[in-house]
Amino acid sequence: MQTSRSKPCSCPSFKLREVASMYFTMIAVFLVILVVALQGSVPRGSDFPYKVPLDPQGLLELSWNVSYPEQAVHFQLLVRDLQFGLLFGMSDRGEFENADLAVLWSDGRNSYFGDAWSDAKGQLHMDSQQDYQLLGARRAPEGLYLLFRRAFSTCDPKDYLIEDGTVHLIYGILEKPVHSLQAINISAIHRGLQRVQLLKPNITIPELPSDMKTMEITAPDIVIPSQETTYWCYMAKLAEGFPKHHIIMYEPVITAGNEALVHHMEVFQCAAKFDSFPHYNGPCDSKMKPDRLNYCRHVLAAWAMGAQAFYYPEEAGLAFGGPGSSRYLRLEIHYHNPLVFQGRRDSSGIRLYYTATLRRYDAGIMELGLVYTPVMAIPPGEDAFLLTGYCTDKCTQLALPAAGIRIFASQLHTHLAGRKVVTVLSRDGRERQVVNADGHYSPHFQEIRMLKEVVAVFPGDELITTCTYNTEDRSRATVGGFGILEEMCVNYVHYYPQTQLELCKSAVDPGYLHRYFNLVNRFNDEEVCTCPQVSVPQQFFSVPWNTFNRDVLKSLYGFAPISMHCNKSSAVRFPVRIASQPKLQSKTPSRHGCTRRARSCPGKPGISGTLSPAQTWRLRRYGTSPPWMCSARFN
Repeated sequence: MQTSRSKPCSCPSFKLREVASMYFTMIAVFLVILVVALQGSVPRGSDFPYKVPLDPQGLLELSWNVSYPEQAVHFQLLVRDLQFGLLFGMSDRGEFENADLAVLWSDGRNSYFGDAWSDAKGQLHMDSQQDYQLLGARRAPEGLYLLFRRAFSTCDPKDYLIEDGTVHLIYGILEKPVHSLQAINISAIHRGLQRVQLLKPNITIPELPSDMKTMEITAPDIVIPSQETTYWCYMAKLAEGFPKHHIIMYEPVITAGNEALVHHMEVFQCAAKFDSFPHYNGPCDSKMKPDRLNYCRHVLAAWAMGAQAFYYPEEAGLAFGGPGSSRYLRLEIHYHNPLVFQGRRDSSGIRLYYTATLRRYDAGIMELGLVYTPVMAIPPGEDAFLLTGYCTDKCTQLALPAAGIRIFASQLHTHLAGRKVVTVLSRDGRERQVVNADGHYSPHFQEIRMLKEVVAVFPGDELITTCTYNTEDRSRATVGGFGILEEMCVNYVHYYPQTQLELCKSAVDPGYLHRYFNLVNRFNDEEVCTCPQVSVPQQFFSVPWNTFNRDVLKSLYGFAPISMHCNKSSAVRFPVRIASQPKLQSKTPSRHGCTRRARSCPGKPGISGTLSPAQTWRLRRYGTSPPWMCSARFN
């Protein structure tokens, strides 16, 4: 690249030169394989177990693998219709500003590859430290394959830290030749984003039994609506008299050609208290959808783009069928159709693998976090407002068996304002382990995720779930509730053996919230009506959100007593009502592999693998940096 600043690199690994330039100038010549050995041998195509389409048309397809010993990700990018280059990279929430990018571009004669970054205005710059390492390129009948490598942590402040949880991948396609990296106008190119979980857990697949059967819950050849977003609901049912079985695995079934449109899917089991449910096949938000379908909320399976098959531990399975279990299931599919394709037919869904040979334990699902109540609210205009829900020691002491339970998977959930979610395990007043955390959480990407290691929870332990919200685009308070513009903070943990405890959540004591509204009236000119007939949301909506009122609400949520919901599956509560908030002696995650999470960066304060207690507290309390750096132990 000829620029006034610098060349991308003097070594041949960052130029495809004549080989790729033939392809760029549309000369129909077979391209020989170009391989540049940078760090060992180039992975083979079969070595990329994870795959996701990047764009709605399927022109860009990403495959990857994860090497925990090397602390690196190997990428394979298939470009089906390459023109004059592309951008691929990562950013905090899918923005093209302040992004970390690998760029392939052509001036019409030669082609170049380099590690770049974009500033706050979206202007591209060549990175002085080249951390996207090109391993090779090859031409195939289906398109051009690019192979490159990237370390989780590079110690480069311009680079994205690849960590557990959601990663927002971004891409852009160059349709015209460019003579320099700086000449690329990001705002003028075809671009988009895709969300994935890059760091998949390295889990041994359990052996499947010989009597295993399969059942497909799929859409009945529907026509995908010609609109950007559709949630489609379809009712299915088990055969009458279907006995108890264990689900031991499930995987997606995607109609060929629709891989880029099927965003995520879930199968729910309906409430057993109803003998029947009406048949329905249509949009989930349709006025024609029967109200009774709202009682089909028990998750059996959940899949999102980029996820592979989900396996239960060999000693446990998810029970369905038999006495006390509903025969009725609801399939929900989220179609993402930004190009508004018309007439696409689809029969996607989820394939359940199950066995009549019951395993030792029934798996259970427990809800952690906040109760769905408007007493938990977020003021408008907040960039990072925290709400915390507790499963207290008093609840686990009453509800869990002496041998405890084992959490092996987790599904985090908020509505549209959610930005981060973390659940930690506390024992004897000290944080012991992060159960699950997502510092780049997106409500548009929710899947059940296997944990890297099983988390043991014993009677007397506490499970604390904190959600971070952004309401900068809202003009009034966001209250807790079921509506999409209301908020939730939930972690559905999958565990065994199943207990009677199905819901372990909290909310601030309503009496203390009433005191808050009275205090607001004393110190503000605008009166907040606290009459009995005025609902909590109406009171929140009438609060003048000045700095004082915001800070007092934050303080209230931080110290006030909590109302505990320690519920059995029958909705009957264990005898735990009002409790004080757990007080933790230390915020230092000393037992979950902190010193092994990030590569050591000599001479770069704040980037080393070990955080001091003070640093950890600041990261967790104020959210100035992703607080999940120490979230897992790498094998």
